[in-house]
Formats: sequence, C-alpha cells, structure tokens
Amino acid sequence: MGFRVRVVAIGLLIGSAAACQQAPQPAPAPPSAPASTPASTRVQSTAKYAAEVPASIVTPDTVPSRVGTLKFVDGLPDDETVKKVYDNLDFSRGVEAFMAGVPATSVEALKRGFIEAGFPPNGGIGITESRSDARSLFLTPNATVIYQWACIDVESGPMVIEVGPAVLGLVNDAYFRFLGDMGQFGPDQGKGGKFLVVPDGYTGALPKQGYHLIKTRTNNNLVIIRSFLQNGDLAASVKTQKENTKIYPLSAAAAPPAQKFVNISGLKFNTVHANDFSFYNELNEVVQHEPGNAFDPDTVGLFAGIGIKKGKPFAPDARMKAILTEAVAVGNATARTIVFAPRDPRQKFFADLQWATGFLGGYEFFDNGERILDGRTLFLYYATGITPVMAPSKPGVGSAYAYTARDAKGQYLDGGKNYKVTLPGPVPAARFWSFTVYDNQTRSLLETDQVSAGRDSTEPGLKQNADGSTTIYFGPKPPAGEEANWVQTMPGKGWNVILRLYGPLEPWLKLTWKPGDIELVN
Repeated sequence: MGFRVRVVAIGLLIGSAAACQQAPQPAPAPPSAPASTPASTRVQSTAKYAAEVPASIVTPDTVPSRVGTLKFVDGLPDDETVKKVYDNLDFSRGVEAFMAGVPATSVEALKRGFIEAGFPPNGGIGITESRSDARSLFLTPNATVIYQWACIDVESGPMVIEVGPAVLGLVNDAYFRFLGDMGQFGPDQGKGGKFLVVPDGYTGALPKQGYHLIKTRTNNNLVIIRSFLQNGDLAASVKTQKENTKIYPLSAAAAPPAQKFVNISGLKFNTVHANDFSFYNELNEVVQHEPGNAFDPDTVGLFAGIGIKKGKPFAPDARMKAILTEAVAVGNATARTIVFAPRDPRQKFFADLQWATGFLGGYEFFDNGERILDGRTLFLYYATGITPVMAPSKPGVGSAYAYTARDAKGQYLDGGKNYKVTLPGPVPAARFWSFTVYDNQTRSLLETDQVSAGRDSTEPGLKQNADGSTTIYFGPKPPAGEEANWVQTMPGKGWNVILRLYGPLEPWLKLTWKPGDIELVN
C-alpha cells in the first residue's frame, strides 16, 4: 500500500495546470497495512551508516499518471519520461500563461482595435456619439452611456487627461490594474479637472499644482470615460464631452493641440483578444513594449517559461508551437468554463438564484490574503475596466453588476426560445437600471435588429406591472403588447445578460432585494 501512496504524491506533482481547473478527484482508499517500500524500488541497505528511509520520499520505478507511465532507475527518469515531463511542463505553463496573460492581451487588443479605428495611443479619443452597438466588438459594453476610449503611452513622458464635470472615468495600466478614478468618484469630486499620468522612475520636472497625479508602472495605459445623457439630449451630451475631454503630453501643456475625436458608433472593429495561438503573439507584443518590471517576477518567469521574454524573439519551434496551440485551446476552454459554469459558491449572489458576480473579491479579487485567481480570470475574460466603484460598498455610489447565462432551471439561455424576468419594485437603483444581452462567443453586444441590445428604466414607454414590479421579455419576437419591454434574441445563438444597477442602494448591497430568475415561457 505504500506504493499507492507514493504514486498519488508524484501524480499530483506532475499534474498539468489544466488539471488543476477540474473538480478534485476522490481520494484513494486509506492503507490497510503499514507502508513498505517495494523491493524493486528500494533494496534494504547493508551500509554501516544506513538511514531509516520513509516510503514517502522514495520514487518507484514506475509511476502511472495522466501523461502516461513514468519510469525511473533508482529515482532517475529515463529518456521517455524526460520527454513526457517536459511536454507536460510546457503545456501546463502554456495554459497558465493564457490565464495570467488575459489582463495584458485584453488591453493590447483594445490598443490594436483603437489603432484600427483611427485613434492610436496618444493620437485621439474614440467616442460613441450614437452610443454603442453590436457592430463594434468590445467586451460587455452597455448601450446606455456615452463612452470615450483612449490609450495613452507614457514611454516618452507624462500625459495629461482633462475631464469635464459629472463623468465616470478611470485609468487602468497595461495589465488591467486600477490606477485611479476621474470625475464623480475621483479626487476632483465630479467637478472635472486635470490628471497627470506619470511613469514610475520619471525624473523630469513636474508641476507642483493644478493636476491630480496618477503613477503607472507600464508604458501603455487605458482610459475609459463614461457619461450619462443630459435631460435625454444625446447630441448636447456628446457636445459637452467633446468640449471638455482632452489628452495631450505634459510637454504640450502650455499650448495643447486640438483634440482629435473619432466617432466609433457603428464602426466595425475588434478589441477582443485572440483565443488561438496568436494570443501568445499578442502577449509577446506587451512584454516587448513594457518595462521589465511591469509585471511581478513570477508572472515574468511564467511567460519566459514558454519563450516570451523581453529583448528576445518569440520563435517557438514546431514542437513548442504544437504544445502551445493545444495549451491555448485548453486555457480558453478553462476561462469559458469559469465564466459560464463557475464552481466557486462565492460567485452567486443568492444560493437559490442564477445571478452571479463578476467581482469576486472586489476590484482586486482579494479574500483574506488570497488572490482569487478564478475570479480575476472570470472578470477579465468577460469584461473590461477595473475600478472600486464597480464593486461598491456604499449606497448610491458607482454601479453594481449581476450576470447569468442560465434560466431558472439552470439551463443555458437559447436565442430561439422565449423568456421573462421580473424585477420587484422598487428597484434599488438611485439612477436607473438596465438589462443588456451579449453574445457568448465574443462577450460583446448580441447581434440583433435592436440597436440597444437591451432595455433600461430611462426608456419612455417602459411598462410597470400593477404591483410596481417590471417584467422584461427576451425572445425572437415580442409578446403581444409588450414591445416596449422586449429584448430581441436570435435563433441559433446562445446569449447571456447583465443586470446593471446605477447607484445601487442598501437593499441591493445587503441583498435583501432579489431580482427574479430568467424564466422560460412556453
């Protein structure tokens, strides 16, 4: 029985990172007799100074494992085992590099998309003058607010961001780490102001006043600014934002250049990272462009372990490319499973409902010293933009999010079927609430004939039930008389949905108010 114990220990050691994502296997039966070392593995020493060697530290001559039988001669691996082990190690690191690299490639994909759309880093701002729709591929945007998007690169020096009053703005670095808020929840307290993004280690002169300082350890940084409609007037709201938002180098602060805006509403371009081998090319672009200390040493070491190292070409041979091609497929499958079939019970808001949080452990994905790795993967594979006010703890502050891809019975949502969901009144949102539907493949707005891909409580004509609740319908066609409360879905396409509460109130924060589950309507 000692042989069985040692096999389990070594099998766990050699197990791939992909296996770590699976549900734990049943433990082996307890030994029925004291452990002993097989004669073929350990011969009792006749040496004068012989030790009492525990069975647990001896490697058997043969070890069954998920990568095949591993063979040893007095603890030394044979040639076939060496190959199996290194193939498994490279595969495991490839999977983990996908999981750990998603934050970096997601920002890189945004940068590439912005270049494609005509506003490269430090070269303009993309604005949704007619709001967002499904023709532009972004991870889970909404179609309610006005977005302004930009990448700023501080490799050549600090950059200035000017924002107007009452916006919701944020800055994230090239690894999607939160750097600072701007606007309503920033140091300007919603009055508007100037923000100065400065790279770590910068030794040049900086203004002593007039700016809110944001430090960053990466060259590329993401700027997202959201704003709401003023009195329902979209054109006036867009005009106000374009008059107030500016991005320029600190070196040009005395005479800032005219701000370039690109209207990206309806523009077809992609900002979603790859899920095939080219993912690693995207990751390599980030590593090559960013400073060597942009990521923690363990992450740098993980990327280097598959050949992605700053200052060196990423040129995997045929063997390594085949391994990484499989690894990215398993990594992608793992991320999708974590998002759409989470196993962590902390993920659900309510034990009896399907609604889940995208912010497990808050905006830093922490829980009592633990970085919740699956929580980080879930959010950054599914969404963009990190700020504390997206995981609020104070009533009326920021916005709250609940998502699901399943109906009340736990079945995946089907675009060819009809569903409904009811929100009991009053809905605990100081500003408004909304439902937005997304494509399971792209995690972007669902392609339908409705421009908004959702409904929100500010829309004229939205009907309330007699008891003050509101019912929203999902399906290919609206129920008779419910057109104003209907969200279109498409036959042959699955979908998922996010419920947003802008300015969530205490009943939501304390979970004393519960939304209904999405119910199949026959």
